[in-house]
Amino acid sequence: QLQLVESGGDLVQPGGSLRLSCTGSATLNPYTIGWFRQAPGKEREGVSCISRRDGSTYYADSVKGRFTISRDHAKGTVYLQMNSLKPEDTAVYYCAAARLLRGSYRDGNLYDTWGQGTQVTVSS
Repeated sequence: QLQLVESGGDLVQPGGSLRLSCTGSATLNPYTIGWFRQAPGKEREGVSCISRRDGSTYYADSVKGRFTISRDHAKGTVYLQMNSLKPEDTAVYYCAAARLLRGSYRDGNLYDTWGQGTQVTVSS
């Protein structure tokens, strides 16, 4: 059973940057990886996804142009580079893995495995 661990969350000022990492108990190369976030009192939101098949990437409108998802095939790890952070980006960020994603990357029910989350706080 694949296990995922997120890291890189921190307290950062508005306009700052963070890079989140999603590491697996095995290489993540065979998986489509999604990043989700959940802020207190809000529903979980799909933030980004990178396809296992062709490396296609997808972003929520709220992060497009600021966040970049990438995969290091040698390390079998997936990253989420977050720039120009805003207070509304504050949330627990989760990565999730799917062998075969049949539907929208935003649908968390389509993923097989989830990490425990990492806290991102954007505040001055």
